[in-house]
Amino acid sequence: MRIPERFQINTSSFSFYWSKGPGVDLLRKLPKKPVITDAGRFAPLLYQYDMSCDQLVEQLHLKIGFYQGQQLLKDALAGRSIEPAYEQVLIDFLHTVDFAPSWLDWDKIAQGIELSQRSGLSGLIVLRDYVLMGGYESSAINKPLIFTGALKKGAVKRLTETVTFWVDITGNNALRKGHIGIEAILLTRCIHSYARLNILRQGQWETEKWGIPLNTWDMLATNLGFSLVYLTGLKRMKFNILRSEIEGLFHVWKFVGNLLGIPLHLLPDTEEEAIEALYYWTMTQQSGDQDSLALAKALMEEPVKAAYPINKWGRKLMREIHLYYNQYLLGDYSCALLGLEKTVVGRIAYINMLKNKTSNYRIDNSLWRKKQIDKGRKIHEGVKEIYLKYN
Repeated sequence: MRIPERFQINTSSFSFYWSKGPGVDLLRKLPKKPVITDAGRFAPLLYQYDMSCDQLVEQLHLKIGFYQGQQLLKDALAGRSIEPAYEQVLIDFLHTVDFAPSWLDWDKIAQGIELSQRSGLSGLIVLRDYVLMGGYESSAINKPLIFTGALKKGAVKRLTETVTFWVDITGNNALRKGHIGIEAILLTRCIHSYARLNILRQGQWETEKWGIPLNTWDMLATNLGFSLVYLTGLKRMKFNILRSEIEGLFHVWKFVGNLLGIPLHLLPDTEEEAIEALYYWTMTQQSGDQDSLALAKALMEEPVKAAYPINKWGRKLMREIHLYYNQYLLGDYSCALLGLEKTVVGRIAYINMLKNKTSNYRIDNSLWRKKQIDKGRKIHEGVKEIYLKYN
């Protein structure tokens, strides 16, 4: 199998991350630095994809319409009756999904969910200004966004969808069968398949250059963004994190990743395994291109174009605050590559880090930790409500 053109050793953004950025400390956690030439074994994953869900979408969504297909999947998950013509294809797909695998540890899931909840506003900031914005440094993983019209739809819509998904799957018991998190994951999985099939049907996608759209290798990278990169960002935001929470976070995203169609053997159990996987993925990425700059600019301007805060000066201030977090979390080198502006006014956001440090020093106290979890969850639900109401 020919290796796609996109698979090449990175010499700019991600190389800087591992040699002079936060990646230096991550690599110190490994017994030895990964050898870049070993990354070649992952190249075939650029041609692999979620065949089970693609089959469902081909036989359901593409025949009766996307929204109707999603509704039938919701009905099937809720145990409601399905039209006989579509019942078997849904049954066949759901038989491929293991909602309670033998390796699943609900105590670990609870720990990971609790960390996610107590992250509060800072957790959402990390997802937006570190995970999402930082992902634009890779030109290849962004190509499906361009082909599906993400720029035309706007960053506000994508943020609304991402926040809603994340808040839904990090609720109490959300990952139990029949609950909202499971529904959110499988609906999102269908969105991925629907996008992939439609991109390929357009006939303009260059597989020899980029691999298959939304391929297994890039899906793993997204999973690492929600786990390892998110964890790294929280630590940068002055969070004190328990070892049990770290183990729990990776267990959550192992379960979520598998439900999203990522092969189980690729999903890391530990922070160390995740660091190695992230190293191989980032160090075989092309640097950002004009599409990367366009996506980064759209996200940079999102606060101004959003409908909340209602006051335009409040929206402009939010833009500056997010720019500060971009600089603080990504660093000047990455921000310059992405064309992000520097800010002075936004530095007031550092107060949030000081608050995090104060609220985290008693985290070993179970009552105090519970208070932070409840407070953080209310913030997440409030932000989700704002996005859905105003955007």
